[in-house]
Amino acid sequence: MKASDITIRSGELAALRLFDIAYAIDLARAEAAWLAHVGGASSRTQLANTPPKALAFGVPPLRMPMAPISLVLDGVTVMAQVSVRLYDFGVAALAVRVAVVDAAWPVFVAQFNALDRAMGPTAPAAFWTALLDQVCAAIAPALDRPAPDASLQEDYLLGTVYALNEPLDAVALSQRVDLAGLLSGETRALSEGARRDLLARSYSYYADDLVVLTWDRAFVYEPRGDSDVADVIEVANAQLVELRYYDALLDDELPRMYDRVEDARGAVSLLAARRFAHLARRLYTLVAEATELTEKVDNALQVTEDVYLARVYSAALELFRVPSLSASVDRKLAIIRDTYAALYEEASSRRAELLEIAIVLLIVLEVVLTLLRY
Repeated sequence: MKASDITIRSGELAALRLFDIAYAIDLARAEAAWLAHVGGASSRTQLANTPPKALAFGVPPLRMPMAPISLVLDGVTVMAQVSVRLYDFGVAALAVRVAVVDAAWPVFVAQFNALDRAMGPTAPAAFWTALLDQVCAAIAPALDRPAPDASLQEDYLLGTVYALNEPLDAVALSQRVDLAGLLSGETRALSEGARRDLLARSYSYYADDLVVLTWDRAFVYEPRGDSDVADVIEVANAQLVELRYYDALLDDELPRMYDRVEDARGAVSLLAARRFAHLARRLYTLVAEATELTEKVDNALQVTEDVYLARVYSAALELFRVPSLSASVDRKLAIIRDTYAALYEEASSRRAELLEIAIVLLIVLEVVLTLLRY
């Protein structure tokens, strides 16, 4: 039987766009501000089918519904649900979801690619920035040090199937449909090597569920209808956005730090100690803030016992290079910490030098005054 004989009775297509919008977000204030300005029922995200002791959010993000919109996908007008999820470490995850009902597999694939064209990285950014402006305006009192622009962002597409016209396990579904074509967005046949690479991160727990992850798309086959897998993929993307922000911040800070150190060393001794102390305090503040936020990012999702979701979550983190970015941030923070320690020692040394000079001058002054008396 061909792929065209498979019908998705129930499914969903989702486009995600994640932005770094602030240093931190007070989620309680954001919820109150959203209710006052927009209305609608907000909720704190919990993993629906996973026991809290097995895998849970460090600080559950806040999900808020927005007004639905109409989209034209592959020549068909559809209604899409829009929502935003806020993370306390400063990330907003916008989502546009299109329900799929009684669609043949080729139609599902075509709509997925059409959603990518309409909402993906090559689409005009005005749609997403307009949504983001609505969110930021509504929750402005909850934003700690809002980002001046929304240039740092990530996008992701999710295709989810909840029910088919016939019961199929993961192996049978993989044999009947071209998952590699769905995940690549290509209409031409792929080489065997490219197919293997695209399907390398495939995971199943039960015989009839399946998750396939790629860099910018994922396919989820979940007959039980829960959203836990989609939620952990979103968390991994949110962590990627925030670590990219701090990696770029520290990249910009290191050259400036070296310049300031040289400027301080070029000052006369009387001013150098004060400059070293001021620069050391500034670096200490940067390290403390970055360490606090990166720890929040690292602890966004705590995995203990759920082996399946832990594998999916770990694979998503690895695929998105989150551990590499985290290590890069740690290395740069270590350089700044070492510089802070060196500056503190140099400031202390300059103070001691000034103290010694002052003592010598006092001794000379005392000798001169003594000689003048005689």
